[in-house]
Amino acid sequence: MIGTGEFQFDGVPGATATGPGPEHRVAALTLALMLVLGGLMGGINLFVSDVVREGPQRGVYGATMAACILAAVPLVVRRRVTRRHTFGLVLLGDLIYLVVVFCIDDPVRYATPLMLLFPSFVAAWFLGRWELAVNMVVTPIVCLIALWPSYDNAVGLGVQVGVSAGMLNAGALGVFVLRRRVQRLLAATQAQSHLDPLTGLSNRRFLVAQAARMWRQARRDGTRVVAMMLDLDHFKRLNDAHGHAAGDAVLRAVATSLAATVRPTDVLARTGGEELVVLGLVGDPDEAARLAERLRTAVANSRTADGHAVTASIGVALTRPVDGEDPTDALWRLVDRADAAMYEAKQQGRDRVASVWVPRARAPLPEESPTRPGPAASDVA
Repeated sequence: MIGTGEFQFDGVPGATATGPGPEHRVAALTLALMLVLGGLMGGINLFVSDVVREGPQRGVYGATMAACILAAVPLVVRRRVTRRHTFGLVLLGDLIYLVVVFCIDDPVRYATPLMLLFPSFVAAWFLGRWELAVNMVVTPIVCLIALWPSYDNAVGLGVQVGVSAGMLNAGALGVFVLRRRVQRLLAATQAQSHLDPLTGLSNRRFLVAQAARMWRQARRDGTRVVAMMLDLDHFKRLNDAHGHAAGDAVLRAVATSLAATVRPTDVLARTGGEELVVLGLVGDPDEAARLAERLRTAVANSRTADGHAVTASIGVALTRPVDGEDPTDALWRLVDRADAAMYEAKQQGRDRVASVWVPRARAPLPEESPTRPGPAASDVA
């Protein structure tokens, strides 16, 4: 059964590694903004007397600030940032700091190691463990190189490097721990929003979220999407006779059996009450029928600790996805057809699989009002 994916990144907390989603765009634009602000704020020193050294250093300093701003252009254009790209920007930030130090008249006053907060915090928030570890090793080295000319005393230099690098690395580590906590909370929240609390199966929200993936894969592989609607037979009668606790236990037992029966690529979801939907990819109607029969058998063989059991009526519908259709709309049309087929299975005696091949409105069950409308049913082979 498909579950919720782990929130990993490409550097963005909560982002998946598939495609330029909104998280990637936000990260790219955030980094671009920070680069532009850093370049502009650093460029102000060119207009303040006795800050930037005269001569070639002034030109190097101006070119460095311009390069900082230009580094933001690819991020704005592509609106996507990769882990490797972000790591490169972090190391570039360390290098820019060294260039600034050697272009400033008084580095201790105008180019303190606090300038390394930008690469340190970017590494902590957007990168993984080993990239952060590399930057935490680079930080004291950069601080040592930058502060060396300003100290004649080795002890004073060592203390200043230790304090500066220690504060930077401690802050970066704190941000990294906070980011991991945020990721875990986001993952837990996302998982809960996609799970049915009673059975632990996926819910309607997750089923909808998987529609685009299913339709895309079916078009790519030339396969068909199958929807199987399962409805537990006489479930209300079981609840009335044995209580809702027994009914909940039956639902959990059925969910466990079905989860062990569906294929790893299938989506098994509880859409409400005693109705469950299985969404998957098949090559032909025969394959769909075999899978549905396995599901029917799994339900019939499930038992609770008290010995309660049920059967299921299953409706099967197939479709060939076409370019341009909305996957969510197509999903619910397919589920409607499977629902109509499921009612056909109930009319035929329950505990069976049925497919509606000819479009027609479903007839009401004997216990239902004859005036209750039903959805049109068809199965596209």
